This record gives sequence, structure tokens and C-alpha cells, in this order.
Amino acid sequence: MKMTGGQIICDCLVKEGVDTIYGILGGAILPLYDTLPQFPQLHHILVRHEQCAAHAAEGYARATGKVGVCFATSGPGATNLVTGIANAYLDSTAMVAITGQVARRFIGKDAFQEIDITGITLPITKHNYLVRDGAQLAKVMKEAFYIARTGRPGPVLIDVPKDVFTEQVEYHSPGKVDLPNFKPTMKGHPAQIQKAAKMINEARKPVIIAGRGVIISNASPELKELAEKSQIPVVTTLLGISSFPESHVLSYRWIGMHGMGYANMAVNNADLVIAIGMRFDDRATAEVSGFASHAKIIHIDIDPAEIGKNVPVDVPIVGDVKAVLGPLNKLVEAAQRGEWLKQLDDWRREHPSTDIRETSSILPQYVINQIYHNTNGDATIVTGVGQQQMWAAQHYTYNHPNTFISSGGLGTMGFGLPAAVGVKMGRPEGTVWLIDGDGSFQMTLHELATIQQEKLNIKIAIMNNGFLGMVRQWQELFHGKRYVATPLWGPDFVKLAEAYGIAAVKVRRKDEVIPAIQQAMSYDGPFLIDFGVEPEENVYPMVPPGASLSQFLEMPRKEEALWPQRSTL
Repeated sequence: MKMTGGQIICDCLVKEGVDTIYGILGGAILPLYDTLPQFPQLHHILVRHEQCAAHAAEGYARATGKVGVCFATSGPGATNLVTGIANAYLDSTAMVAITGQVARRFIGKDAFQEIDITGITLPITKHNYLVRDGAQLAKVMKEAFYIARTGRPGPVLIDVPKDVFTEQVEYHSPGKVDLPNFKPTMKGHPAQIQKAAKMINEARKPVIIAGRGVIISNASPELKELAEKSQIPVVTTLLGISSFPESHVLSYRWIGMHGMGYANMAVNNADLVIAIGMRFDDRATAEVSGFASHAKIIHIDIDPAEIGKNVPVDVPIVGDVKAVLGPLNKLVEAAQRGEWLKQLDDWRREHPSTDIRETSSILPQYVINQIYHNTNGDATIVTGVGQQQMWAAQHYTYNHPNTFISSGGLGTMGFGLPAAVGVKMGRPEGTVWLIDGDGSFQMTLHELATIQQEKLNIKIAIMNNGFLGMVRQWQELFHGKRYVATPLWGPDFVKLAEAYGIAAVKVRRKDEVIPAIQQAMSYDGPFLIDFGVEPEENVYPMVPPGASLSQFLEMPRKEEALWPQRSTL
């Protein structure tokens, strides 16, 4: 039968299982929006900025395991998507972005709102398309979703000229995708798995580093089986948080620049590192020359480009994490590693990275810890980027898979609020808390309108310290306390929330913290809390620039000088 390009796109979205789309319309994409009422299965969420459409689609994708979808028009609409697409690319999130383009006869003529969005996004997408023939739309849609979700997930962009949306062509639902040059390896090589098992069985001081690949692969049960069977301590990357229950006796939380000191020490003193679904990024490894210098390394990852890219490895295994851990667990022998685990427990006592000191003022660490206790650890935590992101990672205990959602590789301030929109729409029955800073929150605060528009029961905790806190911390420690452009004026967030029709309270005393959290939890609807926290509180531990993982700064004690002590082991 004959259908318009817009109808073909919508029908393909339905067939791909899409139910929610985030976007803003404009002239070039208007014909696609004009088609949406014909497809009531598709719920379109009108956001207030295209960047937020991409972040919301990513939040939805990460919460559900589906492909997130966003729309934008040509020109500034498309370019506003770029940051969100880049975020999804670096954090391996499946997304399909559909943009409108000027009509075919105007392409290349600098027409109104014409921009080469396929050229712009080439480095930050798995693949992208400019569809000049409506007859190709069904095939392109099928391929785009396949590419986005297959292998290492990532974003795909489809740019569609305005007249292709209205063009009538014969529509045949495409069959199986056949891309000869895109055949991701899913199963690990048996010989490499045998080598890895032998190495694990012979190790005295092994450590597992679990990354987001464990979460993407739904391999938390297999990871737990490996750790328990062979009694191997588990640390995670920042985005690997929640892949392994943090209350487990074998959990030593997470590594990296602001990771646990004892976790960094574990990696530094291991004789074997088993890296699972992680990419050895610089925030996790610190100075590469000093990373796990006494250890052999097994690296399991679905993306062969990551193997050996940053850190040389001894046993590479290319494959899906779940598909590799299954056969590996059968070959790994049961073991007891009491002496090694005792050493790690000693380091944990000597370097209590998550202790919260007693103060009369409000510490952000205390607020987040109380959110944990009052949710019983049964919430999905979404964060913006900055100090509050690190404190949320440190002081909330994550025992359920995929309950920490944050911007990792790109470190995008403003990610939190729109991502929380997508997470809540993906998990409507679950508790969702956004933990944000006053700086990060102000970058996308207009999405409060989207929250109210969709009646989303999201709880928002703003750590309001009056600074761009993470940069201020660097200025304090490494730039002579010269606070250039980091003191931050902000609005009255309670009045702002109320202007959007959202309930809110301001907290300025420590004894108000718990009642405010409980009020938010009991309120049936979105709720914002503006916590006035200690202005110059720093995130510790911290690995300074150029140091190795084990050379971390710790919170200074009262009797010490302002400069924190550096621990080396």
C-alpha cells in the first residue's frame, strides 16, 4: 500500500515497540508531527529544549532497556540535540534521533534553517542517515534500531527532508536486517575464556572491575556468581555502580578520581584485574602508567576497539558480558581468599571514605545518606554533574541493578532533570529522586514545565551551595583559592517551583532535613527541596592530576593543615 513518509516512520516506530517520543516541532519536521494523531500508540512528550529531548530519551532508554527516541526540526533544533547525542554515545545508550531537514531541492543552498546535521554528528553516532528517497525510509528505520541496540549500544540519527515526510511511496514492512559489515561478536572465544579461567584460578589477589557493560547486558546475576564462587572482591566504575549489590560482603564500592580509597588500593595491589564491560577511562584509571602495575589484566568487552586502547591487557575477550560470564563461571574453581579480603577490610577501616563528620550546618553527604535511609535504598537515583554527582555515588547504597543513572563520559551539566523525566516515564511505579546542584539544575530547569505537564511524581533534591562546586574545589586545591567565575547567584528555587505549580520547601537547618525528605516522600506529586548546604565542602577522596589511583587526597582531620594528606600504598 501507499503511505506518506511520515506515516511510514510512525508505523515503523510502533513495530519497533516505541511508545514514548521526546521532542519539539518546527517547520521542517511539522509534517511528521501532523501524522502523529493517526498513531495513538505513540505518546509524544513536548520538552522545552531539544537537548532535553535527547537527555530524556536517554533516561528512558537506560531505565527500560529499550531504544530511546527523540525528534527535532532542522537547523537549531538539530544542533541542540548534539550534546544529548554525544552523551548517549559516550555512555553507550541506544537512541534513535529523527530530525527534519529542508526540502531536497534546497539542500546545499544554505536555505533557512539548513544545517549538515549528518556531518556534524558523524563522530558521535554509531551511524547516521540522510534519507533522500521515501522508498528507503522503512529499510533505514529498521536498520537504525538494529544498529542502535545491537552490540555496544549507541545513538543513530536519521535526517529526513521535509518533502520526504509528505512523499507518497509504496510501503512494505522490511524483513530481517542484513548488514554484512556490522556483525558484533556476542560469544567470547572458548580458548580465551579458558585462559581467563586458568588465570583466575591461579591468582592470589584478584579484583573484578565491573562497568556499565554489566548493566547493559543484564549480567548482574552472572557477576555475582563469579564473585561468590571464587571469592573475588568487586569494585565498579562510576557508571558500573549498581551492577553489584553494594551491601554485599565482597563489594568494595567504586574506583577512580573520587572513588573509595580502599577500592583504589585494591586495584593497585592486585595481582589480577578482571575488567568486565568497562573501558579503562581516565577517571577510573588515573595516571595509566601507575594503574595496576603488579597485575595481569583480563578484559571482557563487546567492543573490540576498547581492548588495549588505554591499558595493555593479557587476556582479551570480545563478547557480550552475559554470554562470556556464563561459560567462564563453569570453568572457575571455588576458592577461599580470606587473607586478601582481610587486607581489603583493613584498608577500609584505615581509609573510611564515606564517614560523615558531625556538623551543625547541613552537609550534602548527610542529606544524601538520609535520602537513602528514608527510601530504604529502594529508589532510582538520577543526578546532574558536579560535586553532588560524586556525593550521590558515595553516600547512597545501591543494591538493585541499574538504579544509578548519571552522565559519565561527557559529564554533562544539566543532564539530571530531563533524564529524570525519561526515567520516571520508564518506571512510572518506581520512586525516582533527582539529586542535583544549583549550577547543574539551572542549565535545564525549564523542564519543570514538562514534569508538571506530564504529572510526573519526581522528587528533586538541590544541593544549593552557591558555587559551581566542583570547579571551585579545583580552584581551592590547585589554583590558590582564586574563585574566578565559580560563585553562583541563583533564584529562589522554592518560588520557581511554585511558579511551575510544583510543591517545594526550603531547608536551612539540619533538623529540617529528615522532615523535608519525609514530606516529599509522602506527597503525591512532584516535590522539590532546596537544601542550603555547606558552601565550600569538598569531595573526598580525590586523586589529584597526574597521580596514580593509590595517591589520593583524604578529608583533612582537625589537627591537620588545610592541605589534605596524600595516601600511598
